[in-house]
Amino acid sequence: MPPRTTAAVIDRFNHAFAHHEPDALDDLVGEGCVMEAIQPAPDGERYEGRDACLSFWRALAADRTTQFTTEDVAVAGDRATIRWRYRFGDGPSASVRGVNLMRVEEGRIVEALGYSKTAGEVPLAAEAGGGE
Repeated sequence: MPPRTTAAVIDRFNHAFAHHEPDALDDLVGEGCVMEAIQPAPDGERYEGRDACLSFWRALAADRTTQFTTEDVAVAGDRATIRWRYRFGDGPSASVRGVNLMRVEEGRIVEALGYSKTAGEVPLAAEAGGGE
């Protein structure tokens, strides 16, 4: 099998979530994978190793009560940025938008750092007295 490109790996990764196919993730995750989830704030939970990352992602992909929609993907060498929306209910308030910063080595995901827009108020620097 020829080596998979970063774009091909990320396309298959996104497809697994969009179509609720957790088994499609099995050969996409590298042994030394590190993943940081979007929660809990401020840093997100860190998962280390293929088994931990794969277990988290498989559960998320299998959940048919939610839906990921890919908004944009940008690939540069071994890195990819995925912009997405995650819906967990009906209506605009039952979703969150975010981004994953991914790194692929030898056709497998080895790093995935997740960030999302937060619910609630976050004071801007000027409002917090930091900007004069």
